[in-house]
Amino acid sequence: MIYDFTYCNPTKIYFGKTALTHLPSELALYGKNILLIYGKNSIKKYGIYDQIISALHQTGKTVVELAGINSNPRYSQVLQGGQLVRENHTDLILAVGGGSVIDCAKGIAASAYYQGDAWQHYWVEQGPIVNPIVPVASVLTMTGTASEMNTGSVITHEEKKLKLGRVFPFPDMTPKFSILNPEFTFTVPHLQMVSGIADIFSHLMEQYFGGTDDCTSDYLLEGVMLSLINASRKAVKNPQDYEARSNIMWCATMGLNKILALSKQQDWEVHMIEHQLGAYTDCPHGIGLAIISPAYYRYIYQHGLPKFVRFAKNIWHIPADGLNDGQIALEGIACLQSFFKELGIPQHLRDIGATEDMLPEIARSTIEGGGYYHMKSDDILQVLKNCF
Repeated sequence: MIYDFTYCNPTKIYFGKTALTHLPSELALYGKNILLIYGKNSIKKYGIYDQIISALHQTGKTVVELAGINSNPRYSQVLQGGQLVRENHTDLILAVGGGSVIDCAKGIAASAYYQGDAWQHYWVEQGPIVNPIVPVASVLTMTGTASEMNTGSVITHEEKKLKLGRVFPFPDMTPKFSILNPEFTFTVPHLQMVSGIADIFSHLMEQYFGGTDDCTSDYLLEGVMLSLINASRKAVKNPQDYEARSNIMWCATMGLNKILALSKQQDWEVHMIEHQLGAYTDCPHGIGLAIISPAYYRYIYQHGLPKFVRFAKNIWHIPADGLNDGQIALEGIACLQSFFKELGIPQHLRDIGATEDMLPEIARSTIEGGGYYHMKSDDILQVLKNCF
């Protein structure tokens, strides 16, 4: 069946080699005071920073900077950014970087003028927006999260050892515009590139593995998965393959701008587990997802067997000859794990800083849920042990 839905995503996307030339005209629509936030030194090293500063000065902006945003953005950085917003009467937050920087920008935008404990209200209680918010825009330099065209904000509270995601209301918190030049991703280190690819793939699977109906979104999801696999293999061989990097970038944006989730039952338990893994280990998000996903799907596949068989046949082209449905499904999951290994992604939690004594705490603090099967803490612990 087709479930009722309403969809509105007003983010304006500028895509391609000339995308950044549109920055001055967009900046002209906002006030004078800009908070520029970014990660470490890569945007300066490769000249992106200078191009953006030039556009900001060209449009007469006063710029305050917040640099050093972590790959798992910290709540302390959200608070720091909020203070800068209030002190400088910020008119626009411009995030330059990957999804972590944009997530942090949204967290700052939502919480800067909140009177009280913003962490508790927005991330723990998932409360409504009750205060003025600051517009956000982005220049993307690393693909994966689709934060450039959604309202998600995943933040780590380092003191509480909690990594929580918040999907703010559409369209209030979508970036006003996002600039996507695939060339800006050429210099991303290999591990970050494949981490982003794994994150994209996980987003697609979290939406795909749910429901038993004939849903248009499933066909679209399969198409994006196939495109991502093809482009990823090319990008691993040649990181400066513009066509491949373009396809990966657009797969990422399509993967979580909510268009593929319409009318879909979904899962998202792999993400819940990885969030807490990240809170304890600070591992790259996509790498954690890639390690957890095969173990998780082997744990639950029998509860959604027809969809896992479809995944094996349509994505990995597993022949049905001589195999029963369970065997076909497991072959598909094995192909998924082999693909992540082909990309050069570690295969075990112990390889990314997890220790055995962490696992019970990670399981205990993970939000319980799932699609085809509702995971409890003991189930989560077993999955973690299976991929340790």
